[in-house]
Amino acid sequence: MYVADSRASTPASADGAVRPLAGRRRAAIAPTVLALGTVSLVTDVSSEMVTAVLPLYLVSGLGLSPLGFGLLDGVYNGFSAVVRLVGGHLADRGGGRHKWVAGFGYGLSAVCKPLLLVAHSLTPIGLVLAADRTGKGLRTAPRDALISLSGTAESRGRAFGVHRAMDTAGALLGPLVAFVILRATVDGYDAVFTVSSCVAVLGVLVLVLFVPGGRGGAVAAERPTVRGAVGLLRRRGLRRVAVCALLLGLATVSDSFVYLLLQRRLGVPDRWFALLPLGTAAAFLLLAVPLGRLADRVGRWAVFVAGHGALLLGYALLLTGWHGSALPYAVLALHGAFYAATDGVLMAAASDGVPQALRSSGLALVQTGQALRSSGLALVQTGQALARFACSLLFGAAWTVWGDRAALAGAAVALAACAVFSLTLRPKATVTA
Repeated sequence: MYVADSRASTPASADGAVRPLAGRRRAAIAPTVLALGTVSLVTDVSSEMVTAVLPLYLVSGLGLSPLGFGLLDGVYNGFSAVVRLVGGHLADRGGGRHKWVAGFGYGLSAVCKPLLLVAHSLTPIGLVLAADRTGKGLRTAPRDALISLSGTAESRGRAFGVHRAMDTAGALLGPLVAFVILRATVDGYDAVFTVSSCVAVLGVLVLVLFVPGGRGGAVAAERPTVRGAVGLLRRRGLRRVAVCALLLGLATVSDSFVYLLLQRRLGVPDRWFALLPLGTAAAFLLLAVPLGRLADRVGRWAVFVAGHGALLLGYALLLTGWHGSALPYAVLALHGAFYAATDGVLMAAASDGVPQALRSSGLALVQTGQALRSSGLALVQTGQALARFACSLLFGAAWTVWGDRAALAGAAVALAACAVFSLTLRPKATVTA
């Protein structure tokens, strides 16, 4: 079942923590969450194979400037924002057909992978990456809606933590596979793109065969509409989550830029570059479930903002003159802690403020900042994705004009200001219906 029995739900407190009823045993993780985690694991192996080599391929292989790379990186990380609300709305309007909307998104991304074999200049690569991110945008909010609807409010943070941990296991394997392929083949980039496309098809098959189909929850008395989804922003708690996610996204430097900064600081040889994402993925994998459970106990918003504090500390280390051998381990551990404390935790926090019938669209808005539940989750997701698109463009331009250290210093100051503001604007109330 996608929707937990309403008798098992308990209200969230003002700080986002959920207080379980006394004597209630902790619910097991729903099979839907485990199946979706497997899909994400396989798909992330495919995606992270490309992500691990793409910065070096574009900058060193094709000779793009930081500004040109910032444009493409912005497309890769932010283009999905324009379609997340579409994916969330289609899932909600379809009476809860979250699986099939998500499946179309996974399929579209799989089709795009082999096209990288024939795209060798800025425009075609940009179009391929835009199509790939369109697939990601369509699938993200319906998938997160299925997770949020699969269990009780008191275990939602843990459910998202388990899913993100499985997803990150794929992110850990992807760069390793890419590294092995680059070392073992002559035309390494083409081989990486070919294997990535095959693994992406496997992820789609797992979704079709093992994720439960049918309708995700009871059918609403009225069909969800775009006006109803956007109207969720009148809810103060969700509106505050979306605004904070948007602002923090504006000051979050892209992963690819972080890895390029580390390579430049330490002089990492090109052949080892694909291994840098492993540090982030390993920390994310180890911390996703513990921090999800912590968020359920002490408050989701506190953990979410603290994650940005970890990222800020990572920026500070990159700005120091320290060149010690422990620098990459410290920066990448903080980078992974940031994702473990924010990625699934934000969706859990947004889910508390969105009615069940509009869950996907609501999460898409916070992810626009981050994504209502399909319509609700998409609102939150869209804000953050758009903000990160803008950040990639601005950071690439600042790097080109003023240099990498000045660009990172500006991002660090902006992140600190946005984190302090987010602490003062924390959501005051949530709902679990």
